Amino acid sequence: MRIDIISIFPELFGPTLSGSMLGIAERKGIVEFHVHDLRDWAEGKHRTTDDYSFGGGPGMVMKPEPFFRAHAEILAQDLRPATTILMCPQGELLKQPLVEELATCSRLVIFVGRYEGYDDRIRTLADREVSIGDYVLTGGELPAMVLTDAVTRLLPGVLGHDASATEESFSWGLLEYPHFTRPASFEGLDVPDVLLSGDHARIAAWRRTEAIRRTAMRRPDLFETADLNDEEREFARSLLEDLKRSDDR
Repeated sequence: MRIDIISIFPELFGPTLSGSMLGIAERKGIVEFHVHDLRDWAEGKHRTTDDYSFGGGPGMVMKPEPFFRAHAEILAQDLRPATTILMCPQGELLKQPLVEELATCSRLVIFVGRYEGYDDRIRTLADREVSIGDYVLTGGELPAMVLTDAVTRLLPGVLGHDASATEESFSWGLLEYPHFTRPASFEGLDVPDVLLSGDHARIAAWRRTEAIRRTAMRRPDLFETADLNDEEREFARSLLEDLKRSDDR
């Protein structure tokens, strides 16, 4: 996969993209990161990328010309089909199914905004508009890093174990089950016996049950779309009823 990121602060991306699993993935040739300075496509002595909003109002708006020029030139650098993503608070919320979908793309081009927002004509270049949450940041750099990290870690060969990406929070539509490591007993707190049993079927069943239990306690809204069988859905319902009774006391 190739990921192109267009920002007026390209220097912010270096430590994130070169470190940890993302850096390893690029060195393995699994992914290519290309971070571009939007100002390279701006005009004038000051390479201006923003201007005042027509109709008045606070804040500056990102100009369309640099994005259009950058997009055309960057697309021409690689003939693989590209999905262009505009990071924007108004976009669809980044959830695991969307991450999984984007991880199947051969190429992503990510627009990073600043200031009051984009000239609306820039949106015509985007295939998707994506938000990482219902809050406002100073710019789209952090959201672009979140998206890049979430997608890259799903590419084959990036994680140390192929099952890691399918057994974590949200991949089942549930929160992840509890994890434990050595020592088996620490300050009076013991690892559940089932995890020491070596019985993989019992362990899998325990993990599934605990994932449902943790989801009921922390994110019950996920049950609306979680893939549960009838027995599991009844178990979830009973957990939620118990929690409600406890809250009512």
